[in-house]
Amino acid sequence: MNAFVTQWVDVHGVQSALVLGGLLLGLLFGVAAQQSKFCARASIIDAYERRLSDRSAVWLFAFAMSVLCVQLAVYAGWLAPAKSRFIDQPGSLSGALIGGLLFGLGMILTRGCAGRLIVLTGSGNLRAAISGLVFAVTVQAAIGGWLSPIRSGIADWWRVDAGASRDLLAITGLGATGGLLVSAVFMAVVVWLCASKLKGQAWALCMALLVGLSVAGGWLWTQLIANNSFDPVSLQSLTFASPSADWLMRVLNKPGLKDIGFEAALLPATFVGAAVSALWRREFKFETFKSENKMGHYMLGAVLMGFGAVLAGGCTVGAAMSGGSIFALTAWLTLLSIVGGSWLMLKLQSRYRFLT
Repeated sequence: MNAFVTQWVDVHGVQSALVLGGLLLGLLFGVAAQQSKFCARASIIDAYERRLSDRSAVWLFAFAMSVLCVQLAVYAGWLAPAKSRFIDQPGSLSGALIGGLLFGLGMILTRGCAGRLIVLTGSGNLRAAISGLVFAVTVQAAIGGWLSPIRSGIADWWRVDAGASRDLLAITGLGATGGLLVSAVFMAVVVWLCASKLKGQAWALCMALLVGLSVAGGWLWTQLIANNSFDPVSLQSLTFASPSADWLMRVLNKPGLKDIGFEAALLPATFVGAAVSALWRREFKFETFKSENKMGHYMLGAVLMGFGAVLAGGCTVGAAMSGGSIFALTAWLTLLSIVGGSWLMLKLQSRYRFLT
C-alpha cells in the first residue's frame, strides 16, 4: 500500500491522493452503513431501555473494530495520532461536554446523527435530506456565522492544551501497548455481549466490521500521504460535520474556496454508496414528513446537532469513532455527553408528549 501511495503522490500529487482516499472510503462507508443499518441513535436508545438489539450490536461491533484496528496501527508504528487535530491542537473540554449534550438532544429529535442522515438521504428519505440541509446551515453559522461568538464563548470556558493533555493514553500512562490491550479487551467484551444478537446475520456483521475498517482506513491513508509529502498533511479520518458546511458553501459561493480534499470527497461518496446500496437491495423509497409537528422536531434537532457538532469538534462518527479510536480525551467526553444528551431527551419525551 505504501508503494502505491508513494507512486500516486509522485504522479498525481497530494491533493489527488487525498480525494482518492475520501472517495473510496466514503463509498465503502456508505454501502456498509446502509446495509448494516448502522445507527448510533438506535444503540443509545437500546442502552436507555436496558436491552440489546441487532442494531445496537452493529454499532458496537463497528466502534470496537475501529478502536482495535487503529490501536494495532499505532502499536505497529504505522500511525502517529499525536499529529492529528484531536491531540496536536488545543481543545475545549467545555465544548466537548456541552456540544456533545446538545448533539445528543438533537439526534433523538432528528432520528439520526449526521452520518446517518447522509445514508438515509441516499436511500430516498426526504426528511433526512431537509434535516441535513438545516444541519449544514447551522454548522456554517457556528463556524463563521452569527452563532460563532456563542460557540467561541462556550469553548473558552474550559480549554485544554495541545499534546499529552488531550491524549488519554498519555494521561493514564498506558502508552501504545496499553492502548492495544484495552482495545483488545473491549473488542472481546463486545463479541461476548453481541454475538448472539447477530447469530445468523453474518452479512450484517461483515458490513459493521467494514464500517469500523473505514474509520481506521481514513487514519492510515492520510498518514501514508503525510509520510510521502513534503508539505504538511493533516491526519484525519471520517467526519461529516465540517464537510456538510463546506459543500453548502461550495454550492452557494464556489469562488475562493479551498480545493477539494479528503473530507470534501468523503461526503458525496458516502451519499452515492448509500444510494447504490439502497437501489441494489430495493430499499430506495421516497419518504417525507407525516405531520407539521414532526417537521418541527426534525428542524430543532438539526439545529441542536449542527451547533453541538462544531462546539464538540465532531459528530458520532467524526468525534466519537474517529477521535475515540485514537483515545483523544475530548472525543471520549463528547461520546459520553452525546449519550447523556440522548438519555435526557428520551426522558423528556416520556414526560412531555409534544416532544415525541
